[in-house]
Amino acid sequence: MGVVHTLHFVFGIFGNATALFLFLAPIITFKRIIQNRSTEQFSGLPYAMTLLNCLLSAWYGLPFVSPNNLLVSTINGTGAVIESIYVLIFIAFAPKKEKKKISALLLLVLTVFAAVALVSMLSLHGNKRKLFCGIAATIFSIIMYGSPLSIIRLVIKTKSVEFMPFFLSLFVFLCGASWFAFGLLGKDPFVAIPNGFGFGLGTVQLILYAIYCEKKGFTKKLTLDESLTTENGKSHQEEKQSSNNNKSKLEQV
Repeated sequence: MGVVHTLHFVFGIFGNATALFLFLAPIITFKRIIQNRSTEQFSGLPYAMTLLNCLLSAWYGLPFVSPNNLLVSTINGTGAVIESIYVLIFIAFAPKKEKKKISALLLLVLTVFAAVALVSMLSLHGNKRKLFCGIAATIFSIIMYGSPLSIIRLVIKTKSVEFMPFFLSLFVFLCGASWFAFGLLGKDPFVAIPNGFGFGLGTVQLILYAIYCEKKGFTKKLTLDESLTTENGKSHQEEKQSSNNNKSKLEQV
């Protein structure tokens, strides 16, 4: 029993560390967004869904909701602050249509969290409170892990991982694995189930990255080549070759 308790604590600490890296991984993406003053093809959905997951998971891990899960609360409370910053930056630099969409989503996130917190405190007690908050946290954890599915579809369609940052995928994998083990050792299905799903999804992302990483610049190169096409249908390279051939003929004359 002592060994299980120790492993449970160790995986909790490791889960905190990997989750922190997961929350910080998008810094590179947001540095690019700020520099370009544009969100480009990046999606704001994963950050809004991660914010909701962090809020609900932090609430679930509090001692008056779920005993022995304080490590869940500490890291998710930190994550909620970080994700809030990301969402606000995304809204600031997103196109008008996307700005409205993510702003409405942020309002929905705060409304859902407030509703769950109020219902659990005012109407439920003991195991019923834990069950209600656990189900809510599980549902939105799965949604959070599932939100990059649109990016996975883009990767498969374009055969490029330009808009699927590697470190984000890596830490989805590590974080999911850590908290999955934590949930199994603590016999807590509300931690194990969603993070098992995240572990599987992180594995898929890493496999896709391994397949398409060498083609990261393919889309950019293709676009550049297409832009060099002339009015008569010849590419810049074809014109250059034609010019060289004409030059050789003149020299022969």
